[in-house]
Amino acid sequence: MAEELKAQDKNGLNRCPKCGATDVKLIQETGMLQCVFCRAQFKDNASNELGGVENLSGRSVGEGAADIIPSESEILTFKCPACGAEVVIDANEATSSRCHWCRHVFSLNEKMPNGAVPDLVLPFKLEKSVAENNIRDFVNKRQFFAHPQFKKEFTTENVMGIYLPYMIVDVNAHSTLSGEAEHQTRRYTVKQGKATVTYYDADAYSVSRDFDMLVDDLTIEASSDKLNQNVKENTNNVINAIMPFDTENCVDWNAGYLRGFSSERRDTNVSGLDKQIQLQVEDIARYQMYQDMKSFYDRGEKWTSETTVVKGSKWKSAYLPVWLYSYRQADNGLLHYVAVNARTGETMGSVPINKSRLLLVSGIIEAIGIFLAFQWFKMCLKMDGDDNPFLLGFLGFTPGFIFYWLKTKRYRNMDERHTYEKETKTTVQNLKKTDNLLESRKRMRNSRIAGENGTRMSGVVANKGPEMMGEKMANFIGIGRSVGSPVNSTPVGQKAEQETKQKYGL
Repeated sequence: MAEELKAQDKNGLNRCPKCGATDVKLIQETGMLQCVFCRAQFKDNASNELGGVENLSGRSVGEGAADIIPSESEILTFKCPACGAEVVIDANEATSSRCHWCRHVFSLNEKMPNGAVPDLVLPFKLEKSVAENNIRDFVNKRQFFAHPQFKKEFTTENVMGIYLPYMIVDVNAHSTLSGEAEHQTRRYTVKQGKATVTYYDADAYSVSRDFDMLVDDLTIEASSDKLNQNVKENTNNVINAIMPFDTENCVDWNAGYLRGFSSERRDTNVSGLDKQIQLQVEDIARYQMYQDMKSFYDRGEKWTSETTVVKGSKWKSAYLPVWLYSYRQADNGLLHYVAVNARTGETMGSVPINKSRLLLVSGIIEAIGIFLAFQWFKMCLKMDGDDNPFLLGFLGFTPGFIFYWLKTKRYRNMDERHTYEKETKTTVQNLKKTDNLLESRKRMRNSRIAGENGTRMSGVVANKGPEMMGEKMANFIGIGRSVGSPVNSTPVGQKAEQETKQKYGL
């Protein structure tokens, strides 16, 4: 009997291994499937389609990741394997149905391949109550400047579990990078009038790195809607930010896991994501070399030639679980999300801001800062000597801007994203290094190598977030370091200080 049921399962039937019934559902607490008829619990074997990256050659595309066939992407007709009746499924509405004659439950498991269903599914693990608490805590920490209408209408009753479509890609690549890197040999300050200027000496090297790279389970959104992460138009970047998922625990597609949850169908093909994956693989290569070289080349790298060739790739379509709260802001129509990774509990979101209150408080802080700045200037003018800290007074013109920037960053999280270059499992092999001393450089004003690009990220999907919340604003107010890159690459506070000194002749 067990062998017969196993064979039937291979033919696409989700049968209980104990009684043979096909009506099964997910028990979220355990991650097991349960037969509705006899209550037996069982679990699908973990997918064996992942791994083996080092043997990849050419492009391998799973059946669920195949191009979507338009004529079959919405309305599908099936012949019931139990009684022979023909049943129609609207794939926009459901991924499973019940035969109206014999009550056999069958699903899109039994339709292969047309790109309408995934290869893999990662079952829900985090209970809804836990996700609701995470979302409530996230919102409660952002109450003072939250939009009043949002605070009035917020309720975790709107939280829903949804499977979102992703592509999971394994890549076997070879990279060659060449350029320059600098190692700091001395840092010192020199008096120039009333101010002091910091200089740096460094040894410059001609460097090259040649290596193989195995990228395991690089994950990217497969929905054009969620792939659009323009923070001026939406808050999809916060859904992206709750990655990564533990994709190694994916199981072969079984519609039983979707019972009781919503799902969103994939609407992008491999060809539409191939360029983005290529850019992200290049970013990972660059980041791996930064990690390998930063201990000695403490002033960074400037790559003048970069080549990354994908020798082989394997694409699988997957459903990954998310607990999602959404709220549409009435005055501007912006849809805000608070998302929870239903495997790890990672939570990120966007809360509508009461801009009137934020501007008012920022204006008060700015006025106080300006008043204190002028008092500081008056005090400095009365002081004798060349050590007057006159420059500190200019900070009084920035606190309102700083406050507004920090609060917007906290509430809207426009610069949050999945740092795939850090969080994707990557192995570097056969690394060949070349390091030749070029020259010793003296009295440089910048703490980093000119033209540094060793931490550049070209494959980031989030649009305008780093620009709006990162380096431009930080340069303007002269604080901190760049937040537009996962690795701080520009000492913006020092840069702003130097520009101010030059402007005012200090």
